[in-house]
Amino acid sequence: MEYVSTRNKDIRLSSARAIVRGISEDGGLFLPEYIPELTDSELKSVLSMDYRAAARFVLSRFLTDFTDYEIESCVGGAYTGQKFGGDNPAPVKKLDDDKYMLELWHGPTCAFKDMALQILPRLLTVAVKKEKADKTVVILVATSGDTGKAALEGFCDVEGAKIVVFYPSEGVSEVQKMQMVTQGGSNTCVFGLVGNFDDCQSGVKQILGDSDVIKKLARGGYVFSSANSINWGRLVPQVVYYFTAYGALAKNGEINIGDAVDFVVPTGNFGDILAGYIAKRMGLPVGKLVCASNTNKVLTDFIETGVYNKNRDFYTTTSPSMDILISSNLERLMFMMTDGNAPLVSKYMAQLSQDGAYKVESSLLENIKSVFSAGFADERETAKAIGEAYSKYGYVIDPHTAVAYSVAAKCKTDAKQIILSTASPYKFPKSVLCGIGENADASTEFELLCRLESKTGMPVPPSLACLAKRPVRFADVCKKQQMTERIYGFLGL
Repeated sequence: MEYVSTRNKDIRLSSARAIVRGISEDGGLFLPEYIPELTDSELKSVLSMDYRAAARFVLSRFLTDFTDYEIESCVGGAYTGQKFGGDNPAPVKKLDDDKYMLELWHGPTCAFKDMALQILPRLLTVAVKKEKADKTVVILVATSGDTGKAALEGFCDVEGAKIVVFYPSEGVSEVQKMQMVTQGGSNTCVFGLVGNFDDCQSGVKQILGDSDVIKKLARGGYVFSSANSINWGRLVPQVVYYFTAYGALAKNGEINIGDAVDFVVPTGNFGDILAGYIAKRMGLPVGKLVCASNTNKVLTDFIETGVYNKNRDFYTTTSPSMDILISSNLERLMFMMTDGNAPLVSKYMAQLSQDGAYKVESSLLENIKSVFSAGFADERETAKAIGEAYSKYGYVIDPHTAVAYSVAAKCKTDAKQIILSTASPYKFPKSVLCGIGENADASTEFELLCRLESKTGMPVPPSLACLAKRPVRFADVCKKQQMTERIYGFLGL
């Protein structure tokens, strides 16, 4: 299977090369030339598998230039019981007969990004060897809060790799910030950025496509790649948990195989929900993919109207990983929904770059609406959802999950709903305490961890409990125009 750019189908690469490069030279994103469709027997088989077996199955369908041994080694090293607190990295919890939570935050950094970023370094290491690259890979990451720490953790002290992370200096929670700025590892570096996540993301994409920067790195023995969901090696592992979540309901007799199930996804950069669409294209009986936005509801507006317009006010919310106005993976959806019409996708992306907006044709919008529905939750609704989940079910959720919980009620169909729970509530203790009606006054968020544990009886994850005592290694904050020089400084160029 070869991979093509969303902006030029004549650019064709192996999966290994697509993972190493991260982003196409024309600014497009890589996608497989086709989505493999499962037979009925294959679907039943994968739905009966445990997580690791399902991961091996799904990855083997897309990474066809990887051997079975290579995939098995990557999966086995990534999804260990030690890293994910048990044999099932992504358990499903039942709230009631129609509503379930897919918990994706049991990994080392307590966020769903671990599901992909524990395996991406292993996939990348194999891919580099396949490409016979003699250069050190520099992983460049923009983060709205969770990706940065998960990538740092995944790539920490990985041989042949260095990682540089940029985060909005005033746009993440205190816990998220401390997770990043206290990161260990001789190959890691973190910078705060003056601005929001879109500034971080656009800066990273610009650098990844800058031929002068690429040439300078090459002379120094380096080559760029990315750990953001623009990298196919980051996105494809996320397809797995849609199959295992559906399989969990089937195994427990909650559904029959073939019954449609809706997935409600708190969405910022559109990667997580796109993985669900890929699972649907493979043959998983997905009903609606519900795109749940916070007050920065650019995606909700797009799915409802067909107009994508980033020219709007930007809001800093209690769900910071969704505070995004430029959703990169939407480009992949446009390509897939238009049967690979790269010129049309290029036109949309050029309009977005030049005017900050584009409008899709009515036929394309109809196709999108046939698969996706959308809604948003403002700050009041998010807090209310945290309180309701706790009072009604005794279940503690973080603000991102709360956005999805709120939108789930607005977008209910006859199908059962699986809500993707994307972060531990302990990453946002102040918001969670306020939501369940508790006093959240404290000098630091870390004081609130113990208060939340005392109230709910839910243990504080050890990786978060020790954060306040760890020394800060990365205190530098820079402007967008200084990003390249900061990278050069870290690499000694």
